[in-house]
Amino acid sequence: MKLVNSLIITALLLTSCGSVPLTGRRQMLLVSDSEVLSASLSQYDEYIKTAPKSTDATKTAMVTRVGKKIAAATENYLKQNGLESEIANFQWEFNLIQSDELNAFCMPGGKIVVYEGLLPLVASDDELGTVLGHEVAHAVAKHSNERMSQELLAQYGASVLDAALSHKSAAVRDVGNTVFGLGTQLGVMLPYSRQHELEADYMGLVFMTMAGYDPNKAVSFWQKMSAASGNSETSDFMSTHPNDAKRIAAIQSYLPEMEKYKTK
Repeated sequence: MKLVNSLIITALLLTSCGSVPLTGRRQMLLVSDSEVLSASLSQYDEYIKTAPKSTDATKTAMVTRVGKKIAAATENYLKQNGLESEIANFQWEFNLIQSDELNAFCMPGGKIVVYEGLLPLVASDDELGTVLGHEVAHAVAKHSNERMSQELLAQYGASVLDAALSHKSAAVRDVGNTVFGLGTQLGVMLPYSRQHELEADYMGLVFMTMAGYDPNKAVSFWQKMSAASGNSETSDFMSTHPNDAKRIAAIQSYLPEMEKYKTK
């Protein structure tokens, strides 16, 4: 049985691998893009119908302006790198929601939500670009699909996964309720892994730089975020997010590379 399980897992890995744009990291994607969108958008639609949208027209316009500019730069990158077909997966949407939480999240398809609690830490479009570039990167890197695939493998097990995937709709819905459980509480951030978070930081820096924003401002934003959240030296053991000291150090190490992505 162990041999059979190993063969099934090997076959799945060989036939269901993709690679992340920019980083080239190999990832397991067991769920089609259409199934991910179907599983997530129903959750998002339910959430956004009842979420209290910001009444601050200026701040709402800022989120929309910066978000659309980064989305446009991202799509331009995809077109220039033979990934134009991926653009069909995105219908970008940027919403500012009334909540004091220091939070933002992105659903597949480019549905991005920012909470008002973050905006006192945002002194410029450049710093907001840090947040939105990071969330756009989660969508482009298909981190939700990867997490759903990991959940499928964990929940169904190698011996029955092949059978489960032959009737994926029900399996994907079940896993989607876990991954995209936005209805459980207001302000939940999708729990990506530390690897995903650091990857989104890097890709987000590239996308915001391509959009004309200053990637150096990512450092000042995360320094303020660290002070506000108290996560600077917290261990990231058992956490889905790296502590802020590690995150800031990683971002600083990426900055020299950003020079080649700056618009002329």
